[in-house]
Amino acid sequence: MAETREIENAGSNFTQVLEAAAKLPGVRISRAAYLRTALKRYCTEEQIETAIAKSPAAAGIPLKVISDVANASIKYETSKVTGLSALAGIPGGFAMVGTVPADLAQYMGHMLRIAQKLAYIYSWPDLFADEDQDVDEATENVLILFVGVMFGVQIAQSGVTKVAAMVSANLAKKLPQQALTKGVIYPIVKKVASYLGIGMTKKLFASGVAKAIPVVGALFSGGLTLGTFLPMSKRLQKHLASLELTKPSHRKVADDIANAEAAP
Repeated sequence: MAETREIENAGSNFTQVLEAAAKLPGVRISRAAYLRTALKRYCTEEQIETAIAKSPAAAGIPLKVISDVANASIKYETSKVTGLSALAGIPGGFAMVGTVPADLAQYMGHMLRIAQKLAYIYSWPDLFADEDQDVDEATENVLILFVGVMFGVQIAQSGVTKVAAMVSANLAKKLPQQALTKGVIYPIVKKVASYLGIGMTKKLFASGVAKAIPVVGALFSGGLTLGTFLPMSKRLQKHLASLELTKPSHRKVADDIANAEAAP
């Protein structure tokens, strides 16, 4: 019983860090603005508008372009996190994090930024429809899965794959709320949060930032950050790129089926 409670507390600690990071200025990425900016060098205006209205896969954007955009986004976010980011310089920014150590929230903020960018270029729906509201449970849970993939939590990959299949099958423009908050994905999310809490935040809450694990210390060492943030981002990119959701051919077949079913 005590061990179960400890695991639950660890998951709660991690969720607290994620929620604090999501409140920091600049962490939430506008899907439409990102896709428009990221694709303007490679795509026609028509393709960009289709990518925003539907998805990059539905717009038929080549996987080579998707990969190039993803790599550019990873490079950009990695360069920002190697030093203290602009988030730290915004007055009142860290007043929002409460009891969560500021540098941990900042590092997590960068993880959430790259997770959103990779999700959007790999054809996931909008995660933050309303930037002024708190993170809803479905979004929070899918972000937990993304971060789990970044940290190499095996079960997180399974969770992301299942959610992607639901989004793809339903041609959805939003996350599968029921599955993520009460259904088949929810138990996976809770396990991933617990693993992450035990492995990352438990030591932080117990002994403070100065004695935290290297992931947090990476904020103060560009070389160490390259050894953590970069491969974690690449790990998420690799998994998202492997999903059927991002394949133009798959999306075209799904659209053809939907159109045939809608025809009289």
